[in-house]
Amino acid sequence: MSSNSKTAVTAAIIGNAGLTVLKFGAALVSHSPSMMNEAIHSLMDTTNQLFLLFGLRAAARGSDQLYAFGHGQKKYLWNLWSAIGLFSIGCGLGLAHAWHSWISLTNTGQISGLGSATILWFDPMWISGIVLFIALVVEAYVLRIAWLEYVSRLDSPLSSRPFSQLMQCKDPTLLAVLLEDAIAVTGVVLAAVGIMLARTLDNPLWDISMSVVIAVMLGVAAVVLGRINMRFLSDVRDIEAENVFAEVVQTHREVERCHDVRSIVIDEQHTVLVAEVEVREEMMLAGLRQEIDRHEQFLLERVSPDRRSNVALLEYIADRSVVEATLERTEHIIDQLEKALRERCPRISHVTIEVQGIVEDSSE
Repeated sequence: MSSNSKTAVTAAIIGNAGLTVLKFGAALVSHSPSMMNEAIHSLMDTTNQLFLLFGLRAAARGSDQLYAFGHGQKKYLWNLWSAIGLFSIGCGLGLAHAWHSWISLTNTGQISGLGSATILWFDPMWISGIVLFIALVVEAYVLRIAWLEYVSRLDSPLSSRPFSQLMQCKDPTLLAVLLEDAIAVTGVVLAAVGIMLARTLDNPLWDISMSVVIAVMLGVAAVVLGRINMRFLSDVRDIEAENVFAEVVQTHREVERCHDVRSIVIDEQHTVLVAEVEVREEMMLAGLRQEIDRHEQFLLERVSPDRRSNVALLEYIADRSVVEATLERTEHIIDQLEKALRERCPRISHVTIEVQGIVEDSSE
């Protein structure tokens, strides 16, 4: 589990849980559609981020008999459920409340309770203003935590233009927190504008309109997050890892070429890569005779002197020496490739490289 992702998610849960209570209280007093949709928004953010936390914990489990490469992709499944909830409940319930507010306005000429202070000794708008100010501070702080974590994960050349790489973020959990908190900050501003315009212009349609915009933003965020997590659940390739492997092969003096390079992203910290390579004949054969002789000498030393004249046994030892020396050479090449690959791309957790053949020296 990424501890920094967990920190961002936990901070978002604590912040949104508190804001949910405050916003619902303000919405019940002011009867503002924008404030009610903001309360729904914070409630859904809290619920969704709990889903994200469950996903992080599930993904932290290692490999077992059923999951050969660990449980990393379960995080994307929990994130997908989170996106579905954000769309179906957050967006749907928000639009439904805006619709009922508009019907009430059409039938009665006002939204029940909007701007009414007859049962209170103070103006409910002040409660809305205070709650929205607190929400803006809290949401901005949580957004800052997630943003700093996102920027810290960018490679140095990309850190100067983080926005261009936002949709390429390999951690959908962190992206979900970023997107939800960015929308939360925007939603707070829209709710404040809607309430202020409704009061100043004595036109509740401004309040209703902003509540619709907030609900639509939740729907757009859900669609974006859903598509991203669906992509990772569909055995997406790690193109960067494949390109790194191709570069490693090009710089290795014993390997001629690679082909059938394939990869699967398990999660942002684990990639599986398989490939086939062809080795150069002159490099493969260089020093191979000495290795064969060394293996043959080792095997002969294990045979009693009275059996060393056995022709069949000597042929077996000679054949086995060739096989062991060849396997040792190919394993050495594969180990070098894997080491260089993991040094340049540490997230590659499983590598399978097969030596497909030997390429003859073209100069001959």
